[in-house]
Amino acid sequence: MQASRRSLLGLVALVMAVSAVSQWWAGRHDAALGPQLAALARPGDIHMVSSTTCAYCTVARQFLQRHGVAFSECFIERDAACAAQFAAARAPGTPLLLVRGRPMVGFDAQRIQATLARGG
Repeated sequence: MQASRRSLLGLVALVMAVSAVSQWWAGRHDAALGPQLAALARPGDIHMVSSTTCAYCTVARQFLQRHGVAFSECFIERDAACAAQFAAARAPGTPLLLVRGRPMVGFDAQRIQATLARGG
């Protein structure tokens, strides 16, 4: 029983270490990617169609704001034109980002950066 408890504690410690390293790595990646997006994005390049209850929209908004990336946003619950735009895109969920007119479902800073770097 003692050996299995020790093995379990070792496994928990390993999982926690891997999680910490993963979070650290993601933070470093975001820190490098944010300024690149801010340098590439011009007003009107990124439009985010959001929902007031969407946690992913909040994460995307916070990332873009934290790094000073130019973007506009509308909420499907508050704006009929926004809801119509969302319906016309037939997106399965939010956030729906329109990057220079190209629809992207979900927030992926690397995809946005690649689209902006390609020129659209």
